[in-house]
Amino acid sequence: MATVPGQLIWEIVKKNNCFLVKEFGRGNAGVQFSKESNNLYNLNSYKHSGLSNKKTVTIQSVGKDQSVLLATSKTKKQNKPESLLHKSVMRKEFPRMAKAVVNQVADNYYRPDLKKAALARLSAVHRSLKVAKSGVKKRNRQAVKIRGRK
Repeated sequence: MATVPGQLIWEIVKKNNCFLVKEFGRGNAGVQFSKESNNLYNLNSYKHSGLSNKKTVTIQSVGKDQSVLLATSKTKKQNKPESLLHKSVMRKEFPRMAKAVVNQVADNYYRPDLKKAALARLSAVHRSLKVAKSGVKKRNRQAVKIRGRK
């Protein structure tokens, strides 16, 4: 079976697919987003598309614990969706996870153009997993003005 080039797939799906979200502002579609799982910035563009590129990167949270899933697609398994992704779960502190993402994406020559996007997604996912500290909140003493009698 012959494979279809990514640029041809992009030309077919760029204006109409089930993942496309159009935000209308001032009468025209200013920004187009995408809900694809392999799209790091969620933008509808060829560079970030998970549908048209053979090499994709996915970063998402897993479960209730503070673990992050880093998944990269295998180029040889494009016609086998079950074994398409190489998944690795990271349960480390943020600097070690960031180093692992950089090693996997950029230093391995996998997709060095997605290094910045992968780190931004990792930062956002890690920030969303943080639990707010419980306890007494400090009051801003400068903002509170107590007025006495005149």
